[in-house]
Amino acid sequence: MENIWHYSFTVFMAFFAIMNPIVNIPIFIKLTEGLDQKQKKKVAKTATIVAFIIVTGFIVIGKYIFEIFGLTIPSFKVFGGILIFFIGFEMLQSKKPSIKSHDIQPFDEGLAISPLAIPILAGPGTIVTGMNFVAAANYVQVLITILIFALFTFLTFQGFRYSEYVVRFFGKKIFFIFGKLAGIILGVLGANMLLEGIHLSFDK
Repeated sequence: MENIWHYSFTVFMAFFAIMNPIVNIPIFIKLTEGLDQKQKKKVAKTATIVAFIIVTGFIVIGKYIFEIFGLTIPSFKVFGGILIFFIGFEMLQSKKPSIKSHDIQPFDEGLAISPLAIPILAGPGTIVTGMNFVAAANYVQVLITILIFALFTFLTFQGFRYSEYVVRFFGKKIFFIFGKLAGIILGVLGANMLLEGIHLSFDK
């Protein structure tokens, strides 16, 4: 029983560090700028469900998915790093990410899948973290890992859903600063993923 609690705590802290619901709120607000409340809720629901399905899928059969399609962790990190860096850089420019535009095109729920669900929520770091924990785990530990990730996706959904209330509580100026910090964090995270991917490629 003690080992189960220790394992659960370790998994919880790992997912908390890499998928912090509070840090992701400014990112969600920036990406959904210009949408009404109903559309934001739809994006939040789609993004968290897709992220949960993706990460759970990799937790259960990730190794086989990589083998079937000939994917590698380094290439996944390189692509995810470039995309996350690009989003973070644009957030620092005080403009809407060009990956979407509500002023020119109709609302497209696709932004919930990319970049929100993947690679921001279900990015290389999250996927690899989940896969690493179950590499030599038993069925109970696999279930615990999935349940803990489900908890984080639920908390993230609630954070996205009530993001406007969170902004009102902290104030727009504070969240403007949070948004800039989130952009820096995303940029650094993207650059770090890119460097890790390149390092792993040449480390073989």
